[in-house]
Amino acid sequence: MLRWVVLLVSVLLLPSGGAAAESETIGWRIEVRKEERRLRLWRDGVLEATYPVGLGFSPRGDKIREGDGATPEGSYRVCVKNPQSRYHLSLGIDYPNPDDARQALEEERISAEQEAAIRRAHRQGICPPWNTDLGGEIFLHGRGAGADWTLGCVALEDEHIEVLFRQVPIGTPVDIVP
Repeated sequence: MLRWVVLLVSVLLLPSGGAAAESETIGWRIEVRKEERRLRLWRDGVLEATYPVGLGFSPRGDKIREGDGATPEGSYRVCVKNPQSRYHLSLGIDYPNPDDARQALEEERISAEQEAAIRRAHRQGICPPWNTDLGGEIFLHGRGAGADWTLGCVALEDEHIEVLFRQVPIGTPVDIVP
């Protein structure tokens, strides 16, 4: 009983967001730094590995729409693991996220229904619709980090995506920064 009281008090004393705030430092986290062409893999707040990456063929700036060749910038999560990827292995991220959708709705690039579907997918922790003007199907995948050659994905060497694929679960935060 005392253990449950301590647990309850601990949760109540966490910053707003409760368990979500705790998950920012506990577990796996991926950070992609576009300018550096580096992916950093964190576990429990400790840097585990750093890997070189390739980006979309138009690497500067944020992804705006399908076909622009840009890699998105923002906070995402792994929403799917694909062991049958034609790019060795891949981890899909939940791009577009609600922030991307809100901006696109304000700019009248997507409909209110599409924006609501993206928000709903985010709340459910699943991949959002990938068939809007924003594009989608953004993955961390293999087949080489030597150049910016993807349509907006983050490319790694095969042995590096194997580590990520094996280690990180669905739901892992992925922050992509300029």
